[in-house]
Amino acid sequence: MIELRGEIALVTGAGSGIGRAIAATFARAGATVHVADLELGAAETSVAAIVADGGRAVAHRLDVRDRDACNALGEHIRERDGHLDVLVNNAGVGHVGTLLTTTLEDLDRVHDVNVRGTFNVTKAFLAGMVARRRGKIVNLASIGGVVAVRDRLAYCATKFAIVGLTKCIALDHARDGIRCNAICPGRVETPFVAARLAEYADPAAARREMEATQAIGRMGTPDEIAHAALYLASDAADFVTGTTFLIDGGWSAGK
Repeated sequence: MIELRGEIALVTGAGSGIGRAIAATFARAGATVHVADLELGAAETSVAAIVADGGRAVAHRLDVRDRDACNALGEHIRERDGHLDVLVNNAGVGHVGTLLTTTLEDLDRVHDVNVRGTFNVTKAFLAGMVARRRGKIVNLASIGGVVAVRDRLAYCATKFAIVGLTKCIALDHARDGIRCNAICPGRVETPFVAARLAEYADPAAARREMEATQAIGRMGTPDEIAHAALYLASDAADFVTGTTFLIDGGWSAGK
């Protein structure tokens, strides 16, 4: 039984999908979870479910692109709980397009959330972790941060950046008691994916195509990603840092 009893955790983008599943899993493992999302109502819904399940959680509105807001949340958590043990950088956005169909504005928008956002939030907490010589950071990258995905240029560029950022933090701070790893999911059944499927002329055909990308013939679930995040955030993974943890249903097996 992996536990986070007594740990203080922050999960960004935790108002739905993978982030919500990670927050709930951490709370069931005994952590006090700070649930941050751009939509406060979504964060509050996640918190309500955690509390109803007997867990401890606090909701926050957070725009990860806003450095001052990230720093303010860092100060708030330090004042409330003294420190942060576990940070999960899950907030992110996607984009469909090749280099020819992607504008500079598209690239900037995706970069600002996925890369700048991860930088801002980590920067707000890393110094405190180093001072305590203890901290676990889990960054949500993607299969698109390990192999190219057709028609996803901006998204892949930012997720490759997250993998690089993860490795650099891990190497720079390994002897400061910090562990930093990236989870790289394949396609996962989330509200975001459901919304994208609904945009296709034939959603059922699009779903079959997405499922077929994975060697095992289906998409993953948010809980399957959350279980990996729990392991990486726990003391069971004390010898694991700088990794790209592929959870892709065999997508990359033949690459």
